[in-house]
Amino acid sequence: MRRHWIALAATALLGTSAGAFAADEPKPDADGWIALFDGKTLDGWVQRGGKAKYGVEDGQILGTAVSNTPNSFLCTKREYGDFVLELEFKVDSKLNSGVQVRSHLAEEGKEVESAGKKIKGGSGGRVFGYQVEIDPSDRAYTGGIYDEGRRGWLNDLKENEPARKAFKQKEWNAFKIECKGPSIKTWLNGVPAADMKDDVDPKGFIALQVHGIGKKEDHLEVRWRNIRLKELK
Repeated sequence: MRRHWIALAATALLGTSAGAFAADEPKPDADGWIALFDGKTLDGWVQRGGKAKYGVEDGQILGTAVSNTPNSFLCTKREYGDFVLELEFKVDSKLNSGVQVRSHLAEEGKEVESAGKKIKGGSGGRVFGYQVEIDPSDRAYTGGIYDEGRRGWLNDLKENEPARKAFKQKEWNAFKIECKGPSIKTWLNGVPAADMKDDVDPKGFIALQVHGIGKKEDHLEVRWRNIRLKELK
């Protein structure tokens, strides 16, 4: 099995403003879909936060947890506002993960204020913002919306049993995420999951999370593939 690890630390603090990375931007197809991952490289992405390993394997982005490091994020260099995002993921049953949308970075050594919260940028910076949860635990909140690094749960799945049952353990699962104005909606394997309105962040980057595992040394992985986005007008 071919494995290709990508070194990202040197670019961890690059900016994220729209248009700043024109050379890296993928082109939309005839239907307006943009492939955010080319299946071969991590071009267009940058790692922030912790030191989990990100690489490309078999046409997939592979995230591997590393002990004694905080949450890690592989972030798009470009920001997106209104869009539909589709992707597939497969996660180890013992690893938490998530997909950030309209998210931001508190740079290392700096403090920012957002939604009434002060956010400090530690080593590698602190990613914060809307996260579509990947939760293989018995709680089964995959598809719920958590405000990473800021306000906590915004739309959990306590009252959405169909969505909680839609998650497939140790198999590929599909997300559809729609952000349009203050509305954020998610679907898990075609089942409606979160549906909320929040106007704090009209745009930001997209990111793939590998959650911290503390002192554990377990080999835990999460994979993503077929990542595509259509901007809404």
